[in-house]
Amino acid sequence: VLDSQYGLYVWPCAVVLAQYLWAHRRSLPGKRVLEIGAGVSLPGVVAARCGARVILSDSEELPQCLQSCRGSCLLNRLPHVPVLGLTWGRVAPELLSLAPIDVILGSDVFFDPKDFEDILTTIYFLLEKNPHAQFWTTYQVRSADWSVEALLCKWNLRSIHVPLHSFGADTEHLAGSSMPGRHTIEMMIISLAQSEGT
Repeated sequence: VLDSQYGLYVWPCAVVLAQYLWAHRRSLPGKRVLEIGAGVSLPGVVAARCGARVILSDSEELPQCLQSCRGSCLLNRLPHVPVLGLTWGRVAPELLSLAPIDVILGSDVFFDPKDFEDILTTIYFLLEKNPHAQFWTTYQVRSADWSVEALLCKWNLRSIHVPLHSFGADTEHLAGSSMPGRHTIEMMIISLAQSEGT
């Protein structure tokens, strides 16, 4: 997919997250996985092909992204993977009625700082509802001034940095992109911070 709009391009972060899923493929069968901001859905498709029960989602306000999710499923012979319109920061009936989940995926969702709080509001809601779940996310370092650390503290979330070399994603060609510039990708796993005494 060569369209460089938000949800219509395979961004380098999606390739790195897909590599993480492939490296952990033996743990995926039967896992309940939700991909947020899925767009072309590479991570979600890989998880589904590895045996996870996947739901793909993107903004209900971006029908072309939802269609892209459906198209990726059809191209990969996954016609029964549900696609939901979920808008970050909005507690809609679709979000409230989600079945239990084990893993939330998000590749390059931390793209625009104005969305960071809405993303983490949604993630916090999902983790509160599924306390043992984790949010696996990759992001591109675009500015030293952009950080989610303060918001993680605000929402009582903790993060663990996952070195790319630990799952074979540190090779130069892996996250290659035809787009100009250097692409520094990072990965973290976000979960609920443990309360004192637990």
